[in-house]
Formats: sequence, structure tokens, C-alpha cells
Amino acid sequence: PTCSADSPLREPACAIYTVGGLDPNMHTPTVQQWTLEIERAITSDLAIQVGYVGHQSYHLSTSMDLNTIKPVICDNAAGCLSGGVRPARFRVTVPQGSEYVPVGARPNPNLGTTNTWVYMGTASYHAANISLTKRSRNGLSYKTNYTWGKIMDISSAILGPSADNDTATLRNPYNPKLSRGIGSYSLKHQFNANFSYQLPFGNGRGIGGGATGLVDKVISGWQWNGIFNAQSGFPMTPVIGINQTGNGDTRIPDVPILDPNFHGKVILGVDGFKKTGKYFDPNAFLLPPTGTFGNVSRGRFTGPGFYNLDMSLFKRIPLKERLNLQFRAEAFNILNHANFNNPTAGNVVFDTSDPTKSAGSAGAITETAPLHGERQIQFALRLEF
Repeated sequence: PTCSADSPLREPACAIYTVGGLDPNMHTPTVQQWTLEIERAITSDLAIQVGYVGHQSYHLSTSMDLNTIKPVICDNAAGCLSGGVRPARFRVTVPQGSEYVPVGARPNPNLGTTNTWVYMGTASYHAANISLTKRSRNGLSYKTNYTWGKIMDISSAILGPSADNDTATLRNPYNPKLSRGIGSYSLKHQFNANFSYQLPFGNGRGIGGGATGLVDKVISGWQWNGIFNAQSGFPMTPVIGINQTGNGDTRIPDVPILDPNFHGKVILGVDGFKKTGKYFDPNAFLLPPTGTFGNVSRGRFTGPGFYNLDMSLFKRIPLKERLNLQFRAEAFNILNHANFNNPTAGNVVFDTSDPTKSAGSAGAITETAPLHGERQIQFALRLEF
């Protein structure tokens, strides 16, 4: 019997297969990379380096649903009925010249959403970086580095969970360029700095230069270290939360429309989230007409930024000629600064049960960034021989 999807949120009741597959014309993913670096000594112990890094990738695996209805252009002066597999009550008439998903069933109505890896993806990366390096003199050495970069691709999510800030599939597999945008792992700004400083305490040093005996053993041999990281946030893509196009892709890659009449800040930021519970304002978005595509590009917005400072204090205690004891006090995230993840669950803008309303969780951040939690302090003794 004929089988169709009555709801865009679940598979047809009579579907017995959710088909997956691989591109019958498989290719080897390929990366071409090039670099250019210029280094200049400023002083005998200070050097600056400026560089450019780029790469072009192709034949990348891209997740696509090949059992979706193909969009067409309306050529009827009276308009065309759109809505794909969505129930009749949601269908609308779009004007001539509009790209829309016509009313109908999936190419194979007896199958649900499919997941095929097609080796047609491309990606590009361009970055400029500058670094300043100081070799040790008078006990101080450091290195700072700043990188500006940008990644463009058509999909960063081979599987849905692999890129929570991205759409799981191409929004229109018949027009992959529609999904081209900033990669979900692209970082526009990155700054890193680290230093190591042998503190000038003890016999023959700037402070306590005349110390001897027990006093010298206590105040000498101290080393102060630090690592600072700061970066802009990862790209994020708000999504509708339902298959508004009606093309049959239940992994719902559909995106909203930016409201042209909205005035204000779309991204409220971390401070805005702390005050309102929203990282972005869901009122900035509109639901596209049923059967049509939204205009928010992939990676259009940027999630919370990040910064972290780690510090440590070492004390070297000579025991014998080849035997030393090192005391270490280490503090991670010494500023106890909270770094937040993208609103991964809150990137769904509309209520899936009533898409005319904003989702209650829209714009909400539910997680802090992994690996850098609250301040942690640890002490250790290290025997060197």
C-alpha cells in the first residue's frame, strides 16, 4: 500500500527502512595546503614571525537525505501550492518565481529519511598569524601568538552529534551551495601567550643577593609560569525545529528568516543571557512560509567567546649533585571565569508543537565549556634524578 508521512516530525507509520548508504563513486578526501612565513630578529633575544596558512579540501564526506522532494520554481501567475509532505492545513500558496517544495510524497514514499555519505563536499581555510618570541634572558622567556582565520564549507556534520552548532544535513540536497557557510569549527580570533620567569630571589640575584644558608635555600630557585588563551566563539546556526519545507528530511535542517522589521541586537551575548536567560533574541526570527527555505546562512552568528588563565609556581630544591626535588603549585582557571558552550539545545527557535510561538528554550545556554571548569588548585612534589 501507499505510505506517506502525515507528520514532518516522525517517520511514516508503515516505513520499515531508514536507509543509509555511501556514494557509489567513492573518492579519497584530499587536502592541498600552503604556507608562507617571514621571520625577523628584533634584538638578540626577541624575534617576530608573520605567516599565512591556507588549504583547500575536496571530496569530503557530506551527509545528505536523498529521499527528499525536489524544490522547483513556481511558474504560475496565480501562484503555486507548497508544503511537500506537510498536512493540508499547513500548505500555502507562494507567488510566481518563488522556489518551493511542491505538495507530494517523497520520491520513494515507502521509505523514510535516508542518510547517505556523498563525497562531494569542499572546504577552504585561510589564516594569518603573527607571533612574538623572547628567548630567556635575565630569567624571563615568553611567546605570544595571534591568529585570524576562517573556514568555509557546505557541512561540518558527518553525523548529527559531530557538530551540535550545525545542521545535521544539507537543507536542500539538490542545491548544496545553499548550505555553504562558515564551518562549525571555525575560529575567527585566537590569542595565546605563555611565559616562564625565574624569580630574582637568592644569592647573587637582584633580591636577597647576599642571602646564605637556610635563607638562601628558602628564597632561591623559584619559577613563575603562566598560560593565557583567548578566542572568539564558534559559529552557530539557529534552526526552526520542524521540517518547515516539507521536503521530508526529519533531521530538520531548516532555518528561519531574519525579521526585516526587527530592531535591536540579535545576539544578546553572555551578559544578556545572565540577565534574560537568552543568548540570542528569538524575536529576531520569523517562520518561513510552508514549503520554502529560510535565509539565515550557516554560521551566521557567533557563540560565546572564551578566555582562560593558568598559572604555576615551581621551587627547585637541590638534594645531591644529580638529585633534585621540585615543589609545584598549579592553578587552572585561576580567575575562576565561566566559559559557556553554544546554546546547542537552545538553537531551536520555534516551539515544535506550535511553530507560531517561540520555543521556551530558544537562546538558552545549558552547558559550560568542557575541559575548563571552575578554578582548580593542586600541589605536587616531583623527584628528579
